[in-house]
Amino acid sequence: MRIINRRPSRATQIVLAVLPFALLLAYAAGSAARLAENPGDKLLPALTSLRDAVQTMAFTEDKRTGAYLLWSDTAASLGRLFAGLGIATGIALVLGMLNGILPLVRALLAPFVAFVSMVPPLALLPILFIVLGLGEVSKITLIVIGVAPLLIRDLALSAQLLPREQIIKAETLSASTWLIALRVVLPQILPRLIDSLRLQLGPAFLFLIAAEAISADSGLGYRIFLVRRYLSMDMIFPYVAWITLLAVAMDLGLTFLRRKAFPWSELERAK
Repeated sequence: MRIINRRPSRATQIVLAVLPFALLLAYAAGSAARLAENPGDKLLPALTSLRDAVQTMAFTEDKRTGAYLLWSDTAASLGRLFAGLGIATGIALVLGMLNGILPLVRALLAPFVAFVSMVPPLALLPILFIVLGLGEVSKITLIVIGVAPLLIRDLALSAQLLPREQIIKAETLSASTWLIALRVVLPQILPRLIDSLRLQLGPAFLFLIAAEAISADSGLGYRIFLVRRYLSMDMIFPYVAWITLLAVAMDLGLTFLRRKAFPWSELERAK
């Protein structure tokens, strides 16, 4: 039987579901063994150390600033992330739709967008810091440059794949190009925009953390790279886990939005 047709039994499902949690037990055992040999070891902190770090960062006021560092870092990072993703989404929606439905615009912009999408965004970070300074603008711009070109190409392709008959029917009803874009094309590419945005969450967080690590005074990436010089793995691990949870929550939120706003898209997927 081909593996694509194999279905796990109930017992196998239970075993597979338990495996990730077994990794946590393996971590605890490895940490205990290392700490038994060297109580000062920082590579694998004990679970109690992780708990104490979370308590300190999330529920204890910082003596210098009076802030709860985890929440202030989260607010700073999410502000930059949402600004970058929002600007990138707006640009992609306009240019992607125009590239997809207007051959003249596609001939003008499609090669340039394809070229820009191949440029490694992190390689541009020093240039952005020199040109735009070390403030918020350069960090947000990095996210926009890293995310927008790929969103534009994906939306343009989605618009081009729409049945040509829909455009022809709209034209026979005297619809203008502007009306066709708004009433025919836009509603059908919005679900794809949400899915594309979900796929870009990982790269967006990468660009955010890289920018914060180099030049910032707050943020999740800033805090991780600040404490790494002290080998504070008990703080780094919770921050990495928190970033992961934020990304998962955003992904689930976008999925929920697509299902509620565009329920017909689920029927298209099922075909």
